[in-house]
Amino acid sequence: MTMKTELNLKNPDAFYEAWLDAHRGLADDQSAQLNARLVLLLANQIGDDRVLADCVAAAAKPFSHAR
Repeated sequence: MTMKTELNLKNPDAFYEAWLDAHRGLADDQSAQLNARLVLLLANQIGDDRVLADCVAAAAKPFSHAR
């Protein structure tokens, strides 16, 4: 399996709205915990170590100059 870089969501706007709705009323630390839990749940759905490593690297790339 390889990391998908093309849009693969059938309804990205609905996903984004549900994600934002899940954050309503949460404190900053609760929002961070929600995001961490969501990332771990989605990573478990993917289940491929190589794909996950590629996703982590792609997500971290914009911040790599700060290291």
